[in-house]
Amino acid sequence: MSERPADDAGERPEGRPAGERPASGPESGRRRPGRRPGAADTRGQILAAARETFSEKGFDKATIRGIARQAGVDPALVHHYFASKEGMFVAAMELPVNPDEVIPTIMNGPREEIGERLTRFVLTMTSEAEARQPVLALVRTAMTNDQVVSMVREFLTHALVNRVAAELGIPPIRMEAAFAQLFGVVLMRYVVKLEPLASAGIEELVELLAPTVQRYLDGP
Repeated sequence: MSERPADDAGERPEGRPAGERPASGPESGRRRPGRRPGAADTRGQILAAARETFSEKGFDKATIRGIARQAGVDPALVHHYFASKEGMFVAAMELPVNPDEVIPTIMNGPREEIGERLTRFVLTMTSEAEARQPVLALVRTAMTNDQVVSMVREFLTHALVNRVAAELGIPPIRMEAAFAQLFGVVLMRYVVKLEPLASAGIEELVELLAPTVQRYLDGP
């Protein structure tokens, strides 16, 4: 069959006869109303919806299904991009670490050295400006925004503190004290820039702080 010229008067440039409607059947490729399929910017759409949902509802009340509905995508796509609600929160808030990945690393090894591993991890992670800036920015916002502080508290409690405390078989308050100790050091080191704490080496601080953190974790 010979091909007709593109400028044939009886045919549109895309090859459909003038006046003919596109096919309405499933073969037409026309997008049906409803949820959007995966696209190049789907991850960004989900993250935007997650930020809005977390800010409005907090971490506890936000759900993957609700965030998917807000983004206009199927919940399966949310699970495709983010393995869990915790992972989605980390990505949405641009946090440097995911508890799902960090907790096994900290717990892997002798129990009597968990304080040292936890201390070294926190100090090493925050020594990189790119890693600590999102954390400090979130803390600054939380200081003046009740919704944000509630969201951060719920995330830390359920995604980090309670999970580690349960694995160690200790009261959550012991983990809270350990994290408070380390986070206080991070604030003094990088926000207040208190010397000589601010310029002390990581290993020097690990040697100083790890025994105290370990004592928090060794309770009955």
